[in-house]
Amino acid sequence: MPKKGTVVITGATSGLGQLVALELGRRGFDLILTARSKERAEATRKQIGASAPLAKIDFFYGDLSLLKDVKRVGSEIATSYPKIDVLLNNAGIHAFEPRITSEGLPEMITVNYLAPWLLTHSLKPSLQNAGKARVVNVASEASRRHGVLKLPEDLTDTTPFTARGSSPIYGKTKLLNIMFTAELARRWEGTGISVNALNPGFNVTGLGRELWFAPFLERLLKGLRLGDPRRGAEIITRLIVEPEYYKMTGGYFNVGTGKSIEPVSPGGDTVMQHKLWEATQDLLEQKKYLP
Repeated sequence: MPKKGTVVITGATSGLGQLVALELGRRGFDLILTARSKERAEATRKQIGASAPLAKIDFFYGDLSLLKDVKRVGSEIATSYPKIDVLLNNAGIHAFEPRITSEGLPEMITVNYLAPWLLTHSLKPSLQNAGKARVVNVASEASRRHGVLKLPEDLTDTTPFTARGSSPIYGKTKLLNIMFTAELARRWEGTGISVNALNPGFNVTGLGRELWFAPFLERLLKGLRLGDPRRGAEIITRLIVEPEYYKMTGGYFNVGTGKSIEPVSPGGDTVMQHKLWEATQDLLEQKKYLP
């Protein structure tokens, strides 16, 4: 099978990321996967090897809730792979309780938004070297329930919240992904890199880490044919392989139809997108994660 290209996937040891890695491995892509656990990485390697024995798989280890790890992993990948065709920012969490990272940042904002921002920035030279590359960001229609966006305060807000209060914060992280996608597409115009986001639909796999009853819920929803992660994996794969999505940049596309979605306000506001970029850049410079 001819080599299709090199793809970096975050959060590839479970859920959507693992399903996309399996599919792209079968299609002849070289896989660069991030993981926190060596045990889960090896289990994923075996699973991919069983269905795509010729797939080349390389793991890079780090905790995406720590920006020092994100910076290190980005640097290691860029050094090992001077040419990357696709970056899939898939890793994400819905934390049902507040956690502050050892770097003093809110965990959910860090994993879901700051980490992909920093990793994408770190891999820009390798993506540019590919000539035609794609960045694909997993967002969500949960962004429609984001509460009130306050910049730059939201990026460092460690105010405690309840399980119920976690939903608007999760939604906000996904709104930030959509806004980041649009602003990045403008800033990287002419680089040969297209940038798009997607809504993968409701997927039960992402709940497993936080809810004790998630395995039961997953079985129930599977029985009802709801929350099927394969639908989410399919739209991600389409954004990675289909030529029409390379021609578009800065878009936000829906599971199932693959059609463009109008983001909730202020998702499509160019002034707010710019403000978010500046606030993020300032924060990462202040924390010494950007030169």
